[in-house]
Amino acid sequence: MSRIMLNFATLRHLLFRDALYCKREIVMPDIATYTDQEIVKAILNRDTLITKEFLYRRCYPLFKSIHSKYYTDCDNVTELINEIYVYILMPHRETHQSKLQNFGFRCTLTMWLKIVTENYCHQLFTKRITVDGNNDVASDRNDISDDSFLSNTRRLDMEDVQKTLSMMPNQRYRKLIEYRYVDEKTNEETALLLEMSMANYYNCHKRAKAQYCEVLRKEGLI
Repeated sequence: MSRIMLNFATLRHLLFRDALYCKREIVMPDIATYTDQEIVKAILNRDTLITKEFLYRRCYPLFKSIHSKYYTDCDNVTELINEIYVYILMPHRETHQSKLQNFGFRCTLTMWLKIVTENYCHQLFTKRITVDGNNDVASDRNDISDDSFLSNTRRLDMEDVQKTLSMMPNQRYRKLIEYRYVDEKTNEETALLLEMSMANYYNCHKRAKAQYCEVLRKEGLI
């Protein structure tokens, strides 16, 4: 499965178009009064208010838990929700039906989203291992959150950071960490500096962080 490369301008247009930018007062729906069937219909009809209220508010704790637990390559929870939104609405190339259209209501919509999102994370991890040809990370479960990674890096003085970077065995991973977290460049800028495609960059990103943190642990810095 190819990783979905999001055009965030387009996604923002889909989710927050006229209703969120008009001048009239917006009354947010009481999502608790909607059935699963009504919510699915609203999302399929690109109802921005229902979509935002259900996916980005009601289901936020669910996505936050998955983001903390599994390999995603998403910098934050909102980015994961954006990806899942596109993933469940993307038509299949043969049937032209999206995953959400094929939801059969044999379980709750929330449970279905949990299963779909976890499977999506598993597929990302499997693709990463296949592309890299190296299974040196044994699990798709995360043990290092982005927040803790940034805080661990930023609390070190520059001498400690440079020492840690110099101890990383993979030079490419070392430069990735330096550009992304020391120089605070964006993912896209870092990929460009390393002459990587974004797909290759995302494959390397988590492994580079894991290697960096392993050096920090060995040095007793975390």
